[in-house]
Amino acid sequence: MRPILMKGHERPLTFLRYNRDGDMLFSCAKDHTPTLWYADNGERHGTFRGHNGAVWCCDVSRDSLRLITGSADQTAKLWDVKTGQQLFSFKFGSPARSVDFALGDKLAVITTDPFMERTSAIHVKRIAEDPEDQVSDSVLVLPSPDGKKRINRAVWGPLNQTIVSGGEDTVLRIWDAETGKLLKESDAEVGHKNTITSLSKAADDSHFITGSLDKTAKLWDMRTLTLLKTYVSGVPVNAVSMSPLLDHVVLGGGQDASAVTTTDHRAGKFEAKFYDKILQEEIGGVKGHFGPINALAFNPDGKSFSSGGEDGYVRLHHFDSDYFNIRI
Repeated sequence: MRPILMKGHERPLTFLRYNRDGDMLFSCAKDHTPTLWYADNGERHGTFRGHNGAVWCCDVSRDSLRLITGSADQTAKLWDVKTGQQLFSFKFGSPARSVDFALGDKLAVITTDPFMERTSAIHVKRIAEDPEDQVSDSVLVLPSPDGKKRINRAVWGPLNQTIVSGGEDTVLRIWDAETGKLLKESDAEVGHKNTITSLSKAADDSHFITGSLDKTAKLWDMRTLTLLKTYVSGVPVNAVSMSPLLDHVVLGGGQDASAVTTTDHRAGKFEAKFYDKILQEEIGGVKGHFGPINALAFNPDGKSFSSGGEDGYVRLHHFDSDYFNIRI
């Protein structure tokens, strides 16, 4: 399985996202410029210029016409995917950390970081059909119970009825998307013991996986917040993704970039590790990055995946036929 190396970013990758058809891959990095790639051959299609800080996250609409990005420049921006034009900018008083379109693309959830005297919060914005009609008002603002701690990820639950969030305070929360009421919190006994870095949903929204600096990833029921599985990695987990095709999960991470110089390069463990989703056993790994893996995404067809690293590269892997016959 020879990876395709995609070099378009000057700085570390932060996020990767495929569109629903799986023919386009969007990458975000700390270099201010989200980039669009062809997902089959890794050719760069174009960039979205306008941010003035690291871009932490992105999401693409179901019809692949709109992109939303969240950035450290304290804005979340809407873009026309075809032309690369900026359509609208939501301004906040603190960095926008996570963005996620709702089912139907009429709403978006955006999380903002604690900054100066501002506390972290989750904002729900209405997304207008016509960019001319777009307004910046929030439909709902959910303040974080522990406002000094960052919310690293918030996504929509099934049928847009709930919002699921997780971050530095290690607690997963389910909120009512209509009223803003806190419905559930993850049990401290079984929950993560350190910052939740990443959260990724299953294709059918029935369950989701979280990655944490506590060196584990955990699989949860999306409605009840019941812990289903735990995958032990041995290194901090920065990114998680689930195969839409097979019962596989992939975890990426590695020691913090600042600690890399203190150890042998092999000890950094900068590989994407595959686990059997049900049996929780490691089934293989894909090496290649020269630094921690910060972003992972499975193609919606389950036949390829990509990883983005601290080294500024996106590596696109098309699986060989023997991958589909792995037996434990």
